[in-house]
Amino acid sequence: MANIKQQIKRNKTNEKARLRNASFKSSVKTAIKVVEQAVAAGEKEKALSSLPLAHKKLDKAQAKGIYHKNYVARHKAYLASLVNTI
Repeated sequence: MANIKQQIKRNKTNEKARLRNASFKSSVKTAIKVVEQAVAAGEKEKALSSLPLAHKKLDKAQAKGIYHKNYVARHKAYLASLVNTI
């Protein structure tokens, strides 16, 4: 445990950011899963309607610095190709 005042403050800030990032990552994973499940079930309309939301969440995560740009690009391409298979 840190005994320097500034480091104690940084630890609190880092913990808040970690929780916020974990929450956002969870919502991104859920959006991706919705698209994957719609494709697996063969529901084209649901897949097409949930794809933009997944793309939006991935873009926002990249803008916030949660995910690397290549990770986002890879997942967006994967989801788009998945939806096109229906």
